[in-house]
Amino acid sequence: MGNPLDGAALDAALENVHHAGVPGLFAEVCDGDQVWRGAAGVADVDTGRPVTADMRHRIGSVTKTFTTAAVLQQAEAGRIGLDAPIGRYLPELVPGERGEAITVRMLINHTSGLAEYLPCAYPSLKAFPDLADTGPQSLDDHRLTRFDPAQLIGLGVAAPPAGTPGGAPGLYSNTNYLLLGLLLAKVTGSTAEQCITRNVIERAGLRHTAFPTGPHVEGPHSRLYEAWFGMIDPPRDYSVYDMSWVGPSASLISTVADLNRFYGLLLAGKIVSPSSLAQMQRTVQVVSQEGKLIDYGLGLHPMEGPGQGVFWGHGGTVWGGGTLAMARADGERRMAVALNTQRWNRLDSSGRPQPHPIDDALAALYRVAMYG
Repeated sequence: MGNPLDGAALDAALENVHHAGVPGLFAEVCDGDQVWRGAAGVADVDTGRPVTADMRHRIGSVTKTFTTAAVLQQAEAGRIGLDAPIGRYLPELVPGERGEAITVRMLINHTSGLAEYLPCAYPSLKAFPDLADTGPQSLDDHRLTRFDPAQLIGLGVAAPPAGTPGGAPGLYSNTNYLLLGLLLAKVTGSTAEQCITRNVIERAGLRHTAFPTGPHVEGPHSRLYEAWFGMIDPPRDYSVYDMSWVGPSASLISTVADLNRFYGLLLAGKIVSPSSLAQMQRTVQVVSQEGKLIDYGLGLHPMEGPGQGVFWGHGGTVWGGGTLAMARADGERRMAVALNTQRWNRLDSSGRPQPHPIDDALAALYRVAMYG
């Protein structure tokens, strides 16, 4: 067991993040049967409506752990080979030698060499093209755009390769997970969203977790304030958004309580088999979207702290929102945090994010939540 939960310290750490500049955030921390929930700040800066710890939230790339679990379940059933080439299943999307060289496992751990589709653009289909030049205009242009995943994958496949298949370090790319979504559809005969809902979300007993059916978040939720590196000032609300631009890569809606339940069950071997879980925890080096070198497994990445063992989980961002969910390797100590702003760091003249008080306040919150 780790240190017992210190509710006063957690409350203070949460408030510090709010005072550092996050309009609102909420969290749940569990240790065995102990549970602490807290919230600080507002869900709506115009009305002052407070955030509450039971709100639903867009969890971004935390979705990748759910998608990976669904793929591994199909692998356990013999319908998918983790080391089989993706070209065997989806030759029309990744054709030729590349489709033979890239395996399903390489898609899951981001060593496929496929580029990120987001900053790419065909003349006929613009997928947030000005994000490549760090401009935010595309965010408004595509609030209600319904994207076709095959077209988005086409952008990533057509772009210059980000590396060789299986090469190190890998490059974190949503193209990989859109392909995994279509792979699930191919082998199950249902959509990836239906497969993940039936086999992962319902299996885990998550009552407040679902893929969006439209641009709105159903149920109590916060507005989401995107700052886009200080270029949107004041930050703008992007809580109403069509999430088809990421689909089964990053579009799930959940609660902090559901996320803690999910990661606790996953690490207890109750979502995928113990042997599949062991494969999820086998890491390679990957360059993150922030340009940092991280260890990444199959839909999981580790965080190590002082003497308390390894935590496994995932972070996620959407326009205006962020989430981090982590659980200790034994599944006992668990943390899920949701905040309603994103990209608060301004960029220096070379385009690097500058330090911001929010970064230190969040790091302190994570330390208290995970290690006491």
